[in-house]
Amino acid sequence: MKKYLLVIGGIVVLVVLFRVTSKGKQLTNHVKGVVKNILPIPDYIDKEGDSISTRVRVLKDYKRTRYPKNSFQEYLRNYRLKKHGSPIINYDDTKYFAQHWHDAILEVPVPANGLQQCADALMRMRAEYLWDANRKDEIGFNFTSGHYCSWKEYAKGYRPKIRGNKVTFHKTASPNSSKTNFYKYLNLIYTYAGTLSLHTELPKVKVKDLTIGDMLVKPGSPGHIEIIVDEIVNNQGDKLFLLAQGNTPAQNVCLLKNFEDTSMSPWYRFKENTAVYTPSYYFEKAQFIRFK
Repeated sequence: MKKYLLVIGGIVVLVVLFRVTSKGKQLTNHVKGVVKNILPIPDYIDKEGDSISTRVRVLKDYKRTRYPKNSFQEYLRNYRLKKHGSPIINYDDTKYFAQHWHDAILEVPVPANGLQQCADALMRMRAEYLWDANRKDEIGFNFTSGHYCSWKEYAKGYRPKIRGNKVTFHKTASPNSSKTNFYKYLNLIYTYAGTLSLHTELPKVKVKDLTIGDMLVKPGSPGHIEIIVDEIVNNQGDKLFLLAQGNTPAQNVCLLKNFEDTSMSPWYRFKENTAVYTPSYYFEKAQFIRFK
C-alpha cells in the first residue's frame, strides 16, 4: 500500500510542478535531476506604461526619489517610450541581433547616417533637454581634441577648421538658429566627440552621490557609456537605478535588463570601484560622470 501511495504522491508532485512552471514566471533549480527549489521571478514591467516612470514599477519598500520640476532628472524619468515589445532597430532599418537585452525602447530618433552611437545618443538627449528648457546657450561639448564647440557659436555661422589635433573656428556660414541646423550641429558633435572626450571634460561622481542623468563610462576608442534614467530609494537610504544606452552600430536607445540580478531587473545596484555587468558591456569598475 505504501508503494502505491508513493507512486501516486510522485505523480501529484510532477503535475503540480508542471502547472507552476508552465505559468512562465517561475525559476526551477535542478540538482542531479531532483527539483530543489521553485522561486517566483518578480515582474517589474507594466506593459501599458508609455514612459520610463510608468513602464517600470518600484520594488517593495522603495519609492522614487524626488527631483525639481523641469529638471534633467525629471525629463529623463518621464522620457517617452515606444510600445512594449518594440525591437531594437539599427540606423539602416535592420534589427539588432540581440533583442533580449532590453525592457523598453526610448523615443529617440536614429539618423540614417549612422553617426549617433553610444555617447552621441546621450549627448543628443542632453542637448534636446536644454533646447526644450530654453537653455540653448548652454548647449556645447568638447571635441576629443579638447576644443569646445557650442551651439551658440555654430548658430552664428562659426565652423571648425581641423588639422590633426589643431582646431580653429571661423565664420563661414550665415546665422541660422533653426531646429534643422541644430541637428546638423549635433552631427558635427557626433563626429568629433565621444566617450573619451566626455570622460575628460565632465566631473566624476562617486556612487554615493549618484543621481538620474549620471553616466556609467569606460572611456576609449572604442569605449562605452550608459546613462541612469530613474532612481528609487528605501528607508535605509539604499538606492537602485535604471540604465539606458545607445550603441554601435547606431541604433535605438534602450532600457537595459539586469542579467546579474534577475530578482530586481531592470533595476541595478552599484558599489564604488566594483565591476558592473550590463547585457552589452562589462565595466571593470563603477565609474560615473555628470553633465555640467
